[in-house]
Amino acid sequence: MGAAEGSAYSGSIAQAAPLQRSVGYNQPSAVRILTVTSSYPKYAGDTTAPFIASITRALAERGHELTVVLPARVDLDPEPIPGVRFCPFRYAPTEGLSVFGYAEALRADVALKLQTYLAAPLALLSGARRLWAESGRQGFDVLHAHWVVPNGAMAWPASRVRGLPLVVSLHGSDVFLSENKGAFRAAAKLAFTRAAAATACSADLAERSLALGATQRPVVIPYGVDASLFHAKPEAGQALRRELGIDDETVVVFAVGRLVRKKGFDILIDAAAKLNREGRALLFVIAGKGDLRLELEQRARALGVHDAVNLVGDVDRPSLPSYFAMADIVAVPSVKDSAGNVDGLPNVLLEAMASGSAIVASNVAGIPQAIRNGRDGVLVPEKDPGALAEAFSGLAASKQRRCELGESARARALEAFNWKLVGERFESVLRSVAQARCRAS
Repeated sequence: MGAAEGSAYSGSIAQAAPLQRSVGYNQPSAVRILTVTSSYPKYAGDTTAPFIASITRALAERGHELTVVLPARVDLDPEPIPGVRFCPFRYAPTEGLSVFGYAEALRADVALKLQTYLAAPLALLSGARRLWAESGRQGFDVLHAHWVVPNGAMAWPASRVRGLPLVVSLHGSDVFLSENKGAFRAAAKLAFTRAAAATACSADLAERSLALGATQRPVVIPYGVDASLFHAKPEAGQALRRELGIDDETVVVFAVGRLVRKKGFDILIDAAAKLNREGRALLFVIAGKGDLRLELEQRARALGVHDAVNLVGDVDRPSLPSYFAMADIVAVPSVKDSAGNVDGLPNVLLEAMASGSAIVASNVAGIPQAIRNGRDGVLVPEKDPGALAEAFSGLAASKQRRCELGESARARALEAFNWKLVGERFESVLRSVAQARCRAS
């Protein structure tokens, strides 16, 4: 049965086997979790919200049962996870309105697309109906909504009427939209008033949520990183250099992400131009797709660095380790854009750390909680091409310094940002909410 048909996956998707539940809430038991999300990797290797799949997998590996409700798409074929059941819901009468979630609702992550305004009411209604139906079929312990808007608000009816405790997890764009749109602010406040607990991927998001109606400061749970996928792969890096026509002597700065304002790739190109004017030219490789590709290409041409800036397009997730290995320096030039949007905690930062890369990143939002300046990487002020250029130049001149930073970054990623630890933290929040419900009943 396909995703577009709007019913639970079966067949290739592993079904959650019934788990033995302990008697009494003081004893460990499987928590039955009804999850709702608007983004998820659409298929194996897709780079859309990989952290949602990783959180789901981490909880399933700890023995919990999950049913994941998410928008249907014609290309939706999520990678099977034992113990996880996927329930896509249909909402779009035409393919042109399939813009709800999957990082497609916003234009350059700044403004909602016109189609989103048309599709959102249909998606909210369809999603709420699916949550209502699923919550009535099984004895779930907790309802977990990724992104307080739209999904926390979408989950409100089922949570309230079924008496199912709600946990909302903040990821960035939900807080940004709530800060800038009255309707989203009202929806976030509604969800927060119902939520028994909340989590945030960065301290910055946790603090900002308090002004939106969060009744208590969310628990900060940074994302993790798959260190078995992201690690040093020098041979793969060399092979990719040959494929891209890059010689061994060229110092490469690599950046990856959606081509949207908050990623700061325009500032990165400005830094490339500054280095070029000063005779310290490096090669910049930028991977990703998005609304700003043409604009970024035009900016590089206008600044005379088109030959030094290579936009290679979308790169699937399994190929990313080769790009990190190919690079001498990884740049994460995130910014708080003109609309106020900013990354919570960029996945690419953690992936670069686990890969042992020498990192230059902006000192903004959740980045400083991961990178200790001068120990695991170099932090610079956001929107400062001069500071970026100086950091790149300094690291380009010292291979030893790059290796020192990379080794420290890898060690920190393994210790502080592994998915086992993240799974334990999410489990703690979800289990405490489920146990509180048991005590109250």
